[in-house]
Amino acid sequence: MSQQPSGHSSYTDPVRYPQTAAPAVRTKRAFILLLLTLVLPGSAQVVAGDRRLGRRALMVTFTVWAVAVAAIVLAVTNRALLINILTHGWASFLIMVVLAVLAVGWGLLFLNTLRIIRPPLLQRNVRPLVAACLALLMIATSGSLAYGAYLLNVSRQTFGSIFSSGPSLDPVGGRYNFLLMGGDAGEDRTGLRPDSISMISIDAKTGKPVTFSIPRNFQNAQFPADSPLHEVYPDGYNCGDECIINSLYQTVTENYADLYPGSDDPGAEAMMDAVSGTLGLEVQAYVIVDMRGFEQLVDAMGGVTVNSGGWVPITAGEIPGTNRHYPPDGWIPPGTQTLDGYHALWYARSREFVTDYHRIARQQCVQQAMIKQMDPATLLTRFQAIASAGEEIVETDLPQDQLGSFVDLALKAKGQPMERMTIGPPDFGSAADNFVTYPDFDLIRSRVQEFLAGTEAEPAPAPAEEAAPEAAPVEEAAPAEEAAPAEAAPDAGTDGEAADGTAISEVPQEETEITVEYLQYLAEIGDDATLGALLNNNGECSAG
Repeated sequence: MSQQPSGHSSYTDPVRYPQTAAPAVRTKRAFILLLLTLVLPGSAQVVAGDRRLGRRALMVTFTVWAVAVAAIVLAVTNRALLINILTHGWASFLIMVVLAVLAVGWGLLFLNTLRIIRPPLLQRNVRPLVAACLALLMIATSGSLAYGAYLLNVSRQTFGSIFSSGPSLDPVGGRYNFLLMGGDAGEDRTGLRPDSISMISIDAKTGKPVTFSIPRNFQNAQFPADSPLHEVYPDGYNCGDECIINSLYQTVTENYADLYPGSDDPGAEAMMDAVSGTLGLEVQAYVIVDMRGFEQLVDAMGGVTVNSGGWVPITAGEIPGTNRHYPPDGWIPPGTQTLDGYHALWYARSREFVTDYHRIARQQCVQQAMIKQMDPATLLTRFQAIASAGEEIVETDLPQDQLGSFVDLALKAKGQPMERMTIGPPDFGSAADNFVTYPDFDLIRSRVQEFLAGTEAEPAPAPAEEAAPEAAPVEEAAPAEEAAPAEAAPDAGTDGEAADGTAISEVPQEETEITVEYLQYLAEIGDDATLGALLNNNGECSAG
């Protein structure tokens, strides 16, 4: 026989002794105890169960609240420090363990609350409802904490595999300068060739970003005086058409790796030196994105939304023994659309029928669209897929200990327009010139400095006479795979001239509008001139 309290009023207390209460009161009591366990874990035990357990649970609850308030204050006053704590190896491990323990503890408190509720005392039709609410609350609370611990574990593994353990970086001239390369190491290529080369300069205080894009076929890239390659190439990377800048990575990896002792990636170090010497800005770190895995990353994000200005071909395989390709495997139409990984990859890498500068503009657009789309909702719902893709395709020498500062800068940059300059058309010369063998490096460096100085205001267009020396024609031809459009191409739907010089006498009247069928027809007959004119706007793009 159970002991009863001496006081009659205590015995009739429906909260602690529900057996004396009416059925409606018992039902109300059950939901109140669940609510107490949700909003103030431990309070249900204090008022209706094991007071000792409840007081201990309340101490933990108040401690967690204090830590949460401190984290909020830190997020407002020093967000970079908070992110550094969350991304630090041992600190994140400790937080992960604490989250896991809290998840188990909160779940046990809910089960203890169920015992206090004493379901047999409830009406039969109420019991399933109480059980369902309990299950939902446990999933929302313990499940959320457990998921948070899981995300921290995934991020720890990802950050550990991607980022380096090197020394922290200090801003140069108030800016951080990072080299971003899109590497292509396909089966038909020898080694890795970074076909996408951009230097991203970020204001260390405001986070305002500026991107300088360098064409893959840029020649005579310069090296700073303190670069080990300056002795090898004192006049720049100038061995002819073979020495376009995207070949430097593999050249150094194979032949001059000893010039960068202790480096995990001598080719990347060499590319940093080349971009530094060319732009006159010190590049501090690099990020390489494997273009073969870029498709996986975009799919992990749920696609990327862009507003495309013109048609973009999906390049087919190369015709054996020639420098031409079979007709495209498909076409990406103009307009606002969400591209999956496959189409986003081709949108960023296609240069068939146009110049490399059209492709650079599209690459800049895709980069900006991905930054815009990488919001907290996307990260939370797709974090595992994004982290897994990033671990597979990203290589960098950015120090992990400084990750918080860089994430903080990225968050600041997210809401600001991306200022862009291309070391080539349209900022230097015109697309018809394709590229310049002997660039005016003094002009490039002065324009870069002027551009950085003017990023706080609306940038003024460069005078035509100032750009003229950069665009001067040269006797060397562009690399064979680069197909530049003719300056005077026939209008769409009119007679033209095929690539081999044969006159085109018939164009189906029903296909005179720009359609996939018409574009494919032009590709099949080899009318590169008309295609070049029709696709000349495919470098126009904005983030959707």
